[in-house]
Amino acid sequence: MARSSAGGALGRAVRLVASAAVRGAKAGVRGAAAGATRVRARAGTARAARTGGYPGDFDGPLTPAYAPDLDGEPDPGEVVWTWVPFEEDHGRGKDRPVLLVGHDGPWLLGLMLSSRDHDVRPGPPDERWLDLGTGAWDSRRRPSEVRLDRVIRVDPRAVRREGAVLDRARFDAVVGSLRARRG
Repeated sequence: MARSSAGGALGRAVRLVASAAVRGAKAGVRGAAAGATRVRARAGTARAARTGGYPGDFDGPLTPAYAPDLDGEPDPGEVVWTWVPFEEDHGRGKDRPVLLVGHDGPWLLGLMLSSRDHDVRPGPPDERWLDLGTGAWDSRRRPSEVRLDRVIRVDPRAVRREGAVLDRARFDAVVGSLRARRG
């Protein structure tokens, strides 16, 4: 009995994963038709990024770059969805939108986004957030904020999808605030 129960559970799991993949592909097609989203699927790369190899957050001199190109590859100036390690434990993390702002060797450099209003519900006192507004990276078009006090490294192979190109004016505002914060 346990065998058929396990087989039924496995079948349900396979159907759920397949259903999620179809929904994701349909969302990618809709977004691509609008010129906003490209879905990328690279088996195992996100898992590899999660389980090791993260060199830590970037704290060196930052040379921002704006070079968006919705070509299926992540570029500075784009908001992408990727796995972001928690500060306190790089082995754990969360999939979230990230604004790419530059490079560090093979790594992309990014600033994480949040739909939480940090003016209303602030986080720790040393966190600094800038209102970014809405964009195609959030399917519900919620206002986003970008975190300025933490620059994360992103493995380009671990980017799940490109969410949108951030317009140059908002990118420059983020970079100006980032420079004022980092010196």
